[in-house]
Amino acid sequence: MVNKVILIGNLGAEPEVRRLESGATVAKFRMATNRNYRDKSGEWQKVTQWHNVVAWRQLAERVERDFAKGKLVYVEGELTHRKYMDKDGNERYTTEVAAYSAKLLEKREAGVSEYITNYGSDTLDTPTDTSTAGESDPAMDDDLPF
Repeated sequence: MVNKVILIGNLGAEPEVRRLESGATVAKFRMATNRNYRDKSGEWQKVTQWHNVVAWRQLAERVERDFAKGKLVYVEGELTHRKYMDKDGNERYTTEVAAYSAKLLEKREAGVSEYITNYGSDTLDTPTDTSTAGESDPAMDDDLPF
């Protein structure tokens, strides 16, 4: 059986981070994903879905350090459902993504947005030499039919 969720979207608010009595850190945040489609009249429509995400321990600490409202992030985890009691003693249910991987997909400098193509990397290396921009890469030249 497989329970895997992959999301790429924007944070809707600053992450909420708490430290439990046990010493564990937990971060909760909401993120939005968008889907675009054409309606019957040919007009583009955008549908936004909101997702609740929870991260624990070292991952929660990274979320607290790096994530901020509006930032583009990659989250990988599993879909979970849990029951809890609200302030008034009513039984409530929630669905959330329990993250086991979360990466910032933007450079940390303000105003610059760029996708990280290697999700395993925590840093971005930006080439400083743009003189070869537009030239083909010899390693990419081959006889493949596509």
